[in-house]
Amino acid sequence: MARPGFDNEQQVLDYMKRIAVGRSGFSSFLQLEPIRCWEGEAEILMEVRPEMTQHHGFAHGAIVGLMADNACAWAASSAVGDVVTGNYTINFLAPARGQRLRSRGSVVKAGKRQVVVRADVWSEADDAEPALVAVAQATIVPTGIPTSKETT
Repeated sequence: MARPGFDNEQQVLDYMKRIAVGRSGFSSFLQLEPIRCWEGEAEILMEVRPEMTQHHGFAHGAIVGLMADNACAWAASSAVGDVVTGNYTINFLAPARGQRLRSRGSVVKAGKRQVVVRADVWSEADDAEPALVAVAQATIVPTGIPTSKETT
């Protein structure tokens, strides 16, 4: 289930950094770091900055949601190519305390018209064990737009 148009995961990670992060103003602003994006799985890391928090100092729910959404979309893209999110449902389990957020998405089922994906989001702190802060499920829609390592 390797991403169409790519020979290995490093090519996909380079593409994701250049296109999915580099050409997205929001993802670029957030400084998302793709860790894995291959064979129906994705992992993303993000440092939490003060402007990303809510009034209690936790990462804002919108930021946690973005991490879940992107993990789902990137996992789906690693299986079927270019995608957009059709919808997602998220359950917040705990406050997102800590310096980093990490999300992991995995494809449940990839079809021609939709990809069902689930994701977990963890909050990480230097002085504590990672805490699971959210779980999500998404329906991701393939765009039919070809992508490849040559796309710039």
